[in-house]
Amino acid sequence: MRRISWMLAMVMCVTLLLAGCGKKSADDVVKDLSDVVSDLNSYHGTALMTLHTGDTPQEYKVDISYRKPSYYRIAMTNEKKDVTQIVLRNDEGVFVLTPSLNKSFRFKSDWPNNQGQVYLYETLVRSIIGDASRQLATDDKSYVFDVAANYNSHALVRQKIWLSKSNYAPTQVQVSDANAKVVVDLKFDQFAFDTKFDKDSFDMERNMASGKTNTKSEGAPSSGAVDSSSQLDPGGAIDGATGVKSSEAGQEQGTAGDATQQQTGEAKVDGAATGDTSKPDTAASTEQQQNPEASDAATGASAGTDAAEAMMGEFGLIEPSYTPAGVQIKDTPELEENGTHAVMLRYSGTYNYTIVEARPKDRAVALSAGELVDIGGSFAVLTGSEQQTLTWMNDGIEFRITSADLPVSEMIQIAASIQDQSGK
Repeated sequence: MRRISWMLAMVMCVTLLLAGCGKKSADDVVKDLSDVVSDLNSYHGTALMTLHTGDTPQEYKVDISYRKPSYYRIAMTNEKKDVTQIVLRNDEGVFVLTPSLNKSFRFKSDWPNNQGQVYLYETLVRSIIGDASRQLATDDKSYVFDVAANYNSHALVRQKIWLSKSNYAPTQVQVSDANAKVVVDLKFDQFAFDTKFDKDSFDMERNMASGKTNTKSEGAPSSGAVDSSSQLDPGGAIDGATGVKSSEAGQEQGTAGDATQQQTGEAKVDGAATGDTSKPDTAASTEQQQNPEASDAATGASAGTDAAEAMMGEFGLIEPSYTPAGVQIKDTPELEENGTHAVMLRYSGTYNYTIVEARPKDRAVALSAGELVDIGGSFAVLTGSEQQTLTWMNDGIEFRITSADLPVSEMIQIAASIQDQSGK
């Protein structure tokens, strides 16, 4: 009897030892992740991203495509507003496309290498590898890392990243603020490595054409895993967005830019200002076709613009739900009526800045050198040095925050808080 008890004890010890050997440490997983990224050829994923930055949560469908060495297609659709756009990177540069309006921007940029994105696999892995104080937990199916959030916002402090135990594919990401409140919740519907794409999946013209037909998403893998049937709201949030079918080509052509940008711009472009515009070298409109040096990708004005503008009309006064500490609204001076329904909000205190809101008519816009900024569910363009301006489009409205002393992180937080607000 004593011999049997001793043998059972030995079996249990061996079982526990083997179980312990099968459990990977954080360093083991990090080494594996380094190998996965170094051997990365392509991937495709879709996810639902929920932003808790305003009064009500904002949901976005995100479609992510990557092919080695540096081809990207980020497609984002605002579920509530049914707004869709495309951010594309290929050998010709970085593009922000609004297919249903037949508009495109192209600019020289190192994006996304110079700016992390929560929905990009490389960004998540870099966050894990780069945080020496990372914490690792596990559940039945996932490795769960708790690491620092390295994004261009002081409001985002920590993030939890769920990776599948089977192949290290991401399944969920939660980014939290200093109070441990989840601000960004990204849940992947599916994610696949070594995805096969059509030869022209990252081609600008093909992706532009995707918004004019009822076909599937043009940046999707050959197997057609992405649904791009939602329509693009003209002047929608300038983000990483997706190709869509278009029945709205006759609606308003939203544009971004202002008098200051026109005085210092390097290239004429048409459409919403949306990106790192250092040496912007493409975009087009009816006006741009008269200036060959300013035009690279033909975008043309859509028919019926004037009627659409008249129908959309005034939008009231849209106030951000976030204001920096020590700042209050000073006044809302009247602006000269020029058909854009423009309004201004002036703030003073710890920081001094203005917010201009307008529904601009279709026009050529000059852009100075700038950079692409993620404002949560949208991309904006940051221009200027001593005095900086953050410009983006949402629901056909152009927003501009201008200040000489407001930090970029505060600009981003203000801009994000405007996304779910309506006019008063």
